[in-house]
Amino acid sequence: MSPDVVIVGAGPAGLCLARALSGHGLSILVLERQAEQALAEPAFDGREIALTHGSQALLERLGLWARLPAEDIAVLRDAQVFNGPSLFALKIRAEQAGAERLGHLVANQAIRRAAYQAVSDCADVQLLCTTSVSAIQSSDNEVKLLLKDGQVLQPRLLVAADSRFSETRRQLGIGAQLKDFGKSMLVCRMQHELEHQQVAWEWFGYGQTLALLPLNGRQSSTVLTLPPREIERLQNLDEASFAREMEQRFDRRLGAMQLVSSRHAYPLVGAYARRMVGSRCALLGDAAVGMHPVTAHGFNFGLIGVQLLSDALLAAHGKRQDIGAPAVLARYERQLRVATWPLYQATNLLVELYTNDQLPARLLRGAGLRVAQGLLPLKKGIARHLTAQA
Repeated sequence: MSPDVVIVGAGPAGLCLARALSGHGLSILVLERQAEQALAEPAFDGREIALTHGSQALLERLGLWARLPAEDIAVLRDAQVFNGPSLFALKIRAEQAGAERLGHLVANQAIRRAAYQAVSDCADVQLLCTTSVSAIQSSDNEVKLLLKDGQVLQPRLLVAADSRFSETRRQLGIGAQLKDFGKSMLVCRMQHELEHQQVAWEWFGYGQTLALLPLNGRQSSTVLTLPPREIERLQNLDEASFAREMEQRFDRRLGAMQLVSSRHAYPLVGAYARRMVGSRCALLGDAAVGMHPVTAHGFNFGLIGVQLLSDALLAAHGKRQDIGAPAVLARYERQLRVATWPLYQATNLLVELYTNDQLPARLLRGAGLRVAQGLLPLKKGIARHLTAQA
């Protein structure tokens, strides 16, 4: 079988790329380990995705936004950052960029379902599930994939979009800079007594990091970062005990709280590929850049990659050029690095500082927020970055 493009990984990034390439005369094959039913009706995984204005615009163009149920979309108006027990907050307001909101929060489950539905309507996209790649051979002239079921694929381009721990990336011989933060993240939905005013919180406490992502009504996605053993203990608490502990961890700033979803835990590991492309191959999504969630830019970076890679491939295809040519892929790599490397590094530095509980770091953390609060151009710049259309 010789499709033009093979995408390994039917997560949102991989499916969005397939949708972006559809309708331009290319044949696209998406490989996925999971059964197709798991893509059609994805399970709730606790994750809420903060989408910038640019990401929303791309999802609209790809036909995903219209497929999202209204109840799965919440307005993210403003954001605030706390340090330690202080009530002082660095506030990022949408109005500083002349906008009504910083973005939207959408359940990851809803995005996955919409992406599957959008691709299902594409006659030039084939989805091959419950399969995986056993071997890859690549050269300047060709790339061959041997699947576990014995099939051999020979596409013009291979795209790895199978997570920050990408097995495809490893088989291609591309290393990644992995940063294990030594913590786990617990995510769930909580109902609370007080209003959140559609404002997101990032709270760097001493010994813990808390985040609150405002959903519709008096519900929020709550994110708690702790050492893995502490997270495991919290997962094993009964619902009432868990809710009482979360109230205490939030210093009852939201009043009484109640657990209204299942709880999910994820290891905190960042990843940045040493190369974004290779011989007739490219990396996409978390396989290219896997972000720490503190800046909420993981899937937004994935969509930037979708836009850049699809633009590069379709431009080459429109000129009847080889879509797997080194010059085409080099353009994508260069643009993706420019778009992601500075924020990836800044995010890691931010996490290192604001999770360091030694006294000098505590003083620097508090001072840093107060200085930033007084720098209106900085806050306007962050707001404009989040509200930019592209």
